[in-house]
Amino acid sequence: MQQTLNKFGRWLAITLLLLPLSACAGDAPPAPNSGLTAAQTTGRLSTILSRGQLICGVSGEVPGFSFVDQQGNYAGLDVDICRAIAAALFNDPEAIEFRNLNAKERFTALQTGEIDILSRNTTLTASRDTSIGLKFAPIVFYDGQGVMVRQNQGIQSLKDLGGKSICLQTGTTHEQNLTDQTRKLGIKFTPIVFEDVNTAFATYAEGRCDAISADRSALVSRRTLLPNPDQNLILPTLLSKEPLAPAVVKGDASWQNVVEWVIYATMEAEELGLNAANLNQNLKSQDPTIRRFLGVEGNLGQGLGLSGDFAARIVKHVGNYGEIYDRNLGPKTPLNLDRGLNKLWIKGGLMYSPPFR
Repeated sequence: MQQTLNKFGRWLAITLLLLPLSACAGDAPPAPNSGLTAAQTTGRLSTILSRGQLICGVSGEVPGFSFVDQQGNYAGLDVDICRAIAAALFNDPEAIEFRNLNAKERFTALQTGEIDILSRNTTLTASRDTSIGLKFAPIVFYDGQGVMVRQNQGIQSLKDLGGKSICLQTGTTHEQNLTDQTRKLGIKFTPIVFEDVNTAFATYAEGRCDAISADRSALVSRRTLLPNPDQNLILPTLLSKEPLAPAVVKGDASWQNVVEWVIYATMEAEELGLNAANLNQNLKSQDPTIRRFLGVEGNLGQGLGLSGDFAARIVKHVGNYGEIYDRNLGPKTPLNLDRGLNKLWIKGGLMYSPPFR
């Protein structure tokens, strides 16, 4: 009996000695009543908040998605996604540093922590989402790969590309997609591959390749920059599915959650009929769904480590998804891209937000 008590005493003493060490190990606990877990007070989100600025990787060379003018002003759907995140974090859509990245260097910049988020017309694929350390956010644009040719070449379909030279950009899904489709048709083409997208389109514009293949949205965008846009035809056939989505580094759930729900907030705002013009009016709404979404009651932002009114900040500074789309790609822009699959689900599209509750 005495031996058992001695063993218990030694066990109790060791346990008491280890308890302070356990409490000190790892990250400090969150502040009382903060509503945040320890993970939410560390990681990329904490770094961004401490820095006071979001670092967003974009292309900077695709009108309608991310394009920088001669004065250094950025515009585009990808740009506005980053502005929505900055609005949610800082109540300031301009609290961003943009970094222009080509297709080859974009993933490395994210993996090494050079950027916080990649918002650069990037296709979500199984291998990218599982094998290179990235985690994709909700899809912000449903696209498909296309081919553009000059009107005077007499090329009307993919079959007419047999024996032709086609310009492509390396580091994308385009070469494999095009190879797969032409293989099905039993034809061969000559790929002319470039690391820089500007060089690829310049080569096509100079007539040194017969066609160029890229996301259809990029072809529509780039066609506006060609010397004679109307002399270029985008073939009607889509070669692939190209769902475009921002990406963050895998393994940081708190930061991933913020990005996901900011994007969903733009879609939910459109579904609820909320926009920058009627925001103040709707802050007085008695609709419980709207009141929760705008942070008038409840605190949906707490679990994200954000202000309760984070969605209201997004609507105020950037607008809902429909406003973002129309501003950058809609009928009043040179691109005039029909929304198609990018309509809300209640209007026959694929844009759908989970409930904000």
